[in-house]
This record gives sequence, structure tokens and C-alpha cells, in this order.
Amino acid sequence: MPRLILFNKPYGVLCQFSNERTGPPRPTLADFIDLPGVYPAGRLDLDSEGLLLLTDDGRLQARIADPKFKMAKTYLVQVEGDPDEASLNALRKGVVLKDGPTLPAEAERIPTPDLWPRDPPVRFRKSVADCWLRLTIREGRNRQVRRMTAAVGLPTLRLIRWRIGDWSIEGIAPGTWREASSKS
Repeated sequence: MPRLILFNKPYGVLCQFSNERTGPPRPTLADFIDLPGVYPAGRLDLDSEGLLLLTDDGRLQARIADPKFKMAKTYLVQVEGDPDEASLNALRKGVVLKDGPTLPAEAERIPTPDLWPRDPPVRFRKSVADCWLRLTIREGRNRQVRRMTAAVGLPTLRLIRWRIGDWSIEGIAPGTWREASSKS
């Protein structure tokens, strides 16, 4: 049976097991996960948080990460601004980015979720409104969610991947992981 790890990646952690870059050292997956033979199925940017799946099975890794399988990925997104229905509808229809149009997304405004604090915290500005969206996409382009929200005038302040397929980080604290069934 393939091994599948659900990891709640904190802000500022590299999605790899080694830090080969120059400059100040950054935390990596090796600082949190000491399991030989598991590798990330997909990526999560340094400045994004949330669900990262790791597995020891190449076929499962491809099914999770390869856009041709169109596995749903759900994000909780704190955006700057107050989205109107036109902005949400644009996300729902798909927006045009520099690398072409996106597939339609599921997009809705949600109440502020009860989440862990981010370290460092998101900069608060009294004069600028912000709100939270739940956005589900079925692609995996580089920084896609951030680019989509920016395209409709809603810059992303905080981005948390909450779910991939049926797997979720619900109940998993930042920097911790649990093993799960590889069936989704």
C-alpha cells in the first residue's frame, strides 16, 4: 500500500528536503518530516501555507500533481479589498492570465475562518478592507491563485491550501503531519 503523508506546511518553509540556495538558510521539509522515501506531490510556494501531500508512490504522486487529472484543490484566500459579485463571477468563469485563460473556478466569499496565527503576521492596514474567499481550482499553474485574485483586483494577502481531492488539513496543526489512506 502506498504511503501518503498529509503535512500542514507553515509559511516560509521550502517544499523540498534540502536547502541548496545561497543566502540565509530556510526551513525545509526535512525540519518537519523524517521519513525516508517520501516526496512532495506538487508544490506550495514559500509564502503559502497549508496542505502538502507527500508519497512514496510515483503513480500516486503523478495522479495528485499532474494537471491532466484535474484534481480539485481548495484554498482559503485572504484578499485585499471587498469583492463584488462581478469579481467572483470572473473567477467562476475563468480569468485570462499572461499564460492563457484559466479553467473556471469555484469561488465564494466566506466568514473569517478560525485559523492559526501566521508567523510573521499579515500586515494589517486600518484603511484597507480585506476578506476571505474559498477558491477551488483544477489546475496547478505557478502562483495561479495569487495571479487569479490579482487579475480581478483582489491581491492575495494570505493563502492556505485547505484541501486536495478528499484530503484536508483539518485538525492538523502547522508544522505537523499525519498518515492517511491513499484512496481519494
